[in-house]
Amino acid sequence: MSGASRGGAVGPRGPGPGGPRVRLDAAALAVAATAGGCASWDEVRGAAAGCVACPELAATRNTVVVGDLPAGGLRPVRLVLVGEAPGADEDRVGRPFVGRAGRLLDELLAEVGLARAEIAVLNVLQCRPPGNRAPKPAEVARCRGWLVRKLDLLDPGLVCALGRTAAAWFLGSSVRLAAVRGRVHEVDGRRVVATYHPSAAIRFGPAGAPLAGLRADLALVAGVLDPAAG
Repeated sequence: MSGASRGGAVGPRGPGPGGPRVRLDAAALAVAATAGGCASWDEVRGAAAGCVACPELAATRNTVVVGDLPAGGLRPVRLVLVGEAPGADEDRVGRPFVGRAGRLLDELLAEVGLARAEIAVLNVLQCRPPGNRAPKPAEVARCRGWLVRKLDLLDPGLVCALGRTAAAWFLGSSVRLAAVRGRVHEVDGRRVVATYHPSAAIRFGPAGAPLAGLRADLALVAGVLDPAAG
C-alpha cells in the first residue's frame, strides 16, 4: 500500500494508516458529517443534490452526478469504477461516463467480459469543473465525504481508480500512474487497482501507452474478480 501524504489530518475513514491523509476545511468537514448521516443511497442522492460546498462548481453545474448503481442494486457490489469528474455530457445527462470516454470504457469492459450494467460507477467530484479543467485539491477534499459514504454503502470487493485524480484519492497526492498501475493495492481494507483514464487513452491514440495500460489493467480487474476465468 502506498504511503500517506504529509500534512493531512483525516484519511478516507479517519486518522490512521488506512489511506492518504488529507487536509479538510470546514466545508469538507460539514460535507463529511452530512454524507455520514445518510443511511441509504437515496438519502445520499437527495442530500448531494443541494451541495454547495464548492461555490464555483455549484454555480456552474447543471446536475450533481451522484453515480450509477449496478442493475442489482447495492449488494453485492463486486466492482466500483471511480473516475475524475463529470464532463459536459455527464453534467447534462446526470450520469457518469456517458460521453466519448464512457463509450470507450464500455467497449474495453466488454472485451474482458465485464458488463457496465453490473458495475457501480462513481467520480471523485460530483460536479463538473468549468471547462472540464482538472479538479482543484480543495474541491477534491470537500467532495471526499460523499465518495467515502458511497463506498461504505456499496462495500465493493474491488475498486478500479481511473486516472491520476482518482488514483491520488486512494494512494496519495504524489502517486504516479506508471509506477502504481498493473497490480492490486490494499487501501483501508479495500483492494484497489489504479489505471489510466479513458480520456487519456483517447488523447494518446490507439498506439499510446494509456490505452494499452488501461486494457491490460481492466483484464487484471476481471481476473481478480473471477480467477477461474484467467
